[in-house]
Amino acid sequence: MDTATENGNYLRIAPDVRLGAGTKVHCFVNLYGCSVGDHTQIGAFVEIQKNAAIGARCKISSHTFICEGVTIEDEVFIGHGVMFINDDDPRAAANGQLLGDADWHLKECRVCRGASIGSGAVIRGGVTIGKGALVGAGAVVTSDVAPGTVVVGVPARFHRTRIVRGGI
Repeated sequence: MDTATENGNYLRIAPDVRLGAGTKVHCFVNLYGCSVGDHTQIGAFVEIQKNAAIGARCKISSHTFICEGVTIEDEVFIGHGVMFINDDDPRAAANGQLLGDADWHLKECRVCRGASIGSGAVIRGGVTIGKGALVGAGAVVTSDVAPGTVVVGVPARFHRTRIVRGGI
């Protein structure tokens, strides 16, 4: 892990986190129970929860939330303020009791190799974003995104085919 010395007091990286070689983590980051591949950059104010996996050579921009059940493959760009959702029916309590981990159904999400997600996008659980796809800024992704396509809007809809560069 490569972190600047002035950031040491502002990082929360649990001992169960697996960080790849050459990974850069900026200040005010909270990581626990996750894995991050080699040479990935994680911006400030990012949280990555347990059972999330980030591939190699990814860029995770500031203010992004990656929850449990999200898998991000290699060479993926995640813009600023991207939010992943893993529960279709969130509740705090039922029958006067606080709910726990066993009381909800995890909806996993996958972002395939070389995809890009624009700033402010929201990605719903159960979705796969295909290889080399692009999600426009501010889009709300409620269904799968085909490989090599661009989606925009609320809800996200096909806009065009993405121009392939760099072998992806």
